[in-house]
Amino acid sequence: MTVYAADDLYSEVAYIAYHFHWPLNEILDLDHRERRRYVAEIGSINQLLTDRH
Repeated sequence: MTVYAADDLYSEVAYIAYHFHWPLNEILDLDHRERRRYVAEIGSINQLLTDRH
């Protein structure tokens, strides 16, 4: 089993919750890989929006 740094988990959860308004339990139910994918996708969307302005 891989230990996941608590600070990283809090950061990912806050990022997804802020952008998607998902409840904590739904975000924590995601496995690590899926949660990281959402973080990456949100980052890509934010970058596209930033580049347009």
